[in-house]
Amino acid sequence: MLNISELPLQPLPSRASDRLLQPFWDYLLLHHRSLISSPFFPVLLAFSSYFFFSIPFAALDLLGERVPLFYQYKIQPDRPPTVGMMAKSFLTAVYNHIFFVLPAVIIGMFILPTPTLPQDAPTLYEVFTGGLGVLLLFDTQYYIWHFIHHKHPQLYRWIHAIHHEYMAPFSWSTEQLSIPELMTVGFWSNQDPILLKCHPLTTWSITVFSIWMSVEDHIGYDLPWTLNHLVPFGLLGGAPAHDMHHQKPSSNYAPFFSHWDRIFGTAVPLKKKTMRR
Repeated sequence: MLNISELPLQPLPSRASDRLLQPFWDYLLLHHRSLISSPFFPVLLAFSSYFFFSIPFAALDLLGERVPLFYQYKIQPDRPPTVGMMAKSFLTAVYNHIFFVLPAVIIGMFILPTPTLPQDAPTLYEVFTGGLGVLLLFDTQYYIWHFIHHKHPQLYRWIHAIHHEYMAPFSWSTEQLSIPELMTVGFWSNQDPILLKCHPLTTWSITVFSIWMSVEDHIGYDLPWTLNHLVPFGLLGGAPAHDMHHQKPSSNYAPFFSHWDRIFGTAVPLKKKTMRR
């Protein structure tokens, strides 16, 4: 397989006009090839997305009632996260990445083939369909995994319970995971785009988007402009569904969409009495 580091850095010819992302992709190949071809890039992209997406909602939690415009949408106002809780969740994520994720990447560098970067950008249609396919596949995988780990006491205690330390989730708790759960989620996140033959740009786009959805699920606010309100027909669970899962762990197992919970009868709507208006 051709090693991407051996490709010359030279201006690339213009592509077909139906690929609107081609100029951007050419720019990445020409100016940032060493970065985007690094095996550490997906980890950097994922963790930085988690970090920057979590900050605004952490600030909202710290400001609390001083920003009533947002605080009125707090789902469990009687359970605000403390600085200590936030620090514990964030440091757990940092610890997991330093001592498990990064070593796994380093090991992979020696046993996995060096990937190549295609010269053509994906079409917008390919980004949308590939990204949607990855989200639907991951949603199915995690629903099954999540259901099993809640039904099996030992699995729950040793693998998933750490994520349920707090009944009221908050942004930093998105990645408060055990090592087995983190590595399972990471494996799916890496292999699902490969299985569906996604373009690297599609993979990176869906990485950022899925982490935004995950953080949004954990923010603890039922904001009227979040994705679960913008996407029609209740297709997404969002923060209300996942907050209810932390209150009633036998419900709302799917991470993003709502169809599996509806089909198998595990969908539970948010209790209105927990809302503060």
